[in-house]
Amino acid sequence: MHRCLKALAALALAVPVLAQAQLQLQRQFPATALRGELQITTPPDAILNGQPVRLAPGARIRGGDNLLVMSGAIAGRKSPVIYTIDTYGLLIDIWLLREDEAGKLWPKTPDEAAKWVFDPAGQTWTKP
Repeated sequence: MHRCLKALAALALAVPVLAQAQLQLQRQFPATALRGELQITTPPDAILNGQPVRLAPGARIRGGDNLLVMSGAIAGRKSPVIYTIDTYGLLIDIWLLREDEAGKLWPKTPDEAAKWVFDPAGQTWTKP
């Protein structure tokens, strides 16, 4: 009985630490990804930076916890995102940004990405 109580007490102390560690994990975005504002209208249609776009078949939308989010669940909501586009010009990978990620510098156009320097380890961009 005492062992069970000790184990429960240890678990209760460990859960907040594990939860905090999970929140601080840095997500890895590809260097080809761009920053924008996305609004899903009627899936697979969306508006990205004020322009109409479509989600690719099999598009992956990841929430702030990096779990998959269905496009219908965020329909109508404008969200800051990091995204990649496939060879057909369709949105394929989308990450909904957390507040700490939204504050970081990230290129919004391919021209900016070509001029800036990307540090993949730190997931940061710097302007030359």
